[in-house]
Amino acid sequence: MDKNFFLTTTLPYVNAPLHMGHALEFVRADTIARYKKLLGYDVYFNTGTDEHGVKNYQKAQEKNISPQEFVDQGFNIFIEQLKMFGVDESIMHFIRTTDKKHEMIARDFWRVVDKNGYIYKKSYKAKYCVGCESEKTDSELIEGTCPHHPNQELKTIDEENYFFKYSLFGDKLLKLYENNPNFVVPDFRLNEVKNFVNGGLQDFSISRLKEKMPWGIEVPGDPSQVMYVWFDALTNYISTLADDETETIEELVQGENFKKYWINGNPTQYCGKDNTRFQGAMWQAMLMASNIPNSHQIVVNGFITGEGGIRMSKSLGNGVDPKEIVNEYGTDALRYFLLREIASFEDSPFTKERFHESYNSGLANGLGNLTSRILTLSEKYIPLPNLPITKGEEKEGVYLLPSEFINYLENYDLQKAVSFIWEKIAELDKRIQETEPFKVIKIDEEKGKELIKENVVKLYEISQMLIPILPETAKRLDILIRENRKPEAPLFLRK
Repeated sequence: MDKNFFLTTTLPYVNAPLHMGHALEFVRADTIARYKKLLGYDVYFNTGTDEHGVKNYQKAQEKNISPQEFVDQGFNIFIEQLKMFGVDESIMHFIRTTDKKHEMIARDFWRVVDKNGYIYKKSYKAKYCVGCESEKTDSELIEGTCPHHPNQELKTIDEENYFFKYSLFGDKLLKLYENNPNFVVPDFRLNEVKNFVNGGLQDFSISRLKEKMPWGIEVPGDPSQVMYVWFDALTNYISTLADDETETIEELVQGENFKKYWINGNPTQYCGKDNTRFQGAMWQAMLMASNIPNSHQIVVNGFITGEGGIRMSKSLGNGVDPKEIVNEYGTDALRYFLLREIASFEDSPFTKERFHESYNSGLANGLGNLTSRILTLSEKYIPLPNLPITKGEEKEGVYLLPSEFINYLENYDLQKAVSFIWEKIAELDKRIQETEPFKVIKIDEEKGKELIKENVVKLYEISQMLIPILPETAKRLDILIRENRKPEAPLFLRK
């Protein structure tokens, strides 16, 4: 049976550069995608840009250009920025919410949900956070402001809009969670979603008056309204699977891509903890309303914080620009810190001091120094034809990674997966210190050579685990080992 896997990130807005929180989500998602690819899966890695809504519209006005021109520029910048995270572009599929394909599917999705009786129109008044692109109740506010965007003034919406009958899906969602106890990872985020749903769901607005906010997908049958950005954007997870000729939901679900990746690909979604309700409840209710199977799993990251545990924010001036880190230390160094030093599911701090210390201890003095020690000896004493180049144990042509390592990745505990690799690095380093092959070979050549060969094999096994974690480093290690030569320059320069 074919092995398929569908993975998606949330779609960032194009109104600002990608920040460290985006880096965390993309690096983690890319790691899982590469891991599945390494195991022989046909991986569909979906990402892209969220291009409608108030934030993008306002930014276009500030720049005195059309919204379309602004988002076109933003998408091109987004593609360039992604490269600094080292993502595998060979398995990535990019979706833009201004793509004609997406707009067509989003409109028909609305029609299906409306036909099924889950959309109605009414007048209402609500507080709205532009930063979150969502309405806020008084209980969600702290001293009258959004906790995620405390420096942004809340807007007041007072108009007639279309609403989604979210309130009808409480029991269905709770049943979904009961039948799928690992639906949201980690389990404490699933409990948060359950508590939210148990508290009673409120119908929410899914449109805006076009005369007030014209930048959006026009509501089918009502040119005076445009779709609320979340109702539009969430459908990207299925519209990405549509062919260029696909115009309706019915055609989409009958298509090969949908059957291959959504039905048989365990569709998995990465998001930050501020997105949990949108991904784990709102989107699932929308899928139910359209008679489309639910997602397989939602994986939730914590926040990256600055000094003192305060969430990184440009307005607070406590952020670290991922571009600065990559320019000075390289992409794999950024990936290493995000995957090893940032907790898999809890909030964690990112400071330049912590990064610098981790880089030197884990990479320069750790992996880099170990590689140099092992390959210097093998190059000097082991002729290339005699070096046992192995991919380790294989099954059907696929390298068998250690079961413990696989278990961590299958449960999205990436911090433990990377720590497992560095435990192997420490064990190998200790082995070299205890067996001293550099001394043994001068006394007993055959025994010394055997020790050196064994160390090379163990280094190769480490390099295989590094493929989804530090892809460029793994590639460089693979070449060095196969060519049996020490690095001409350190893998990681001590800073």
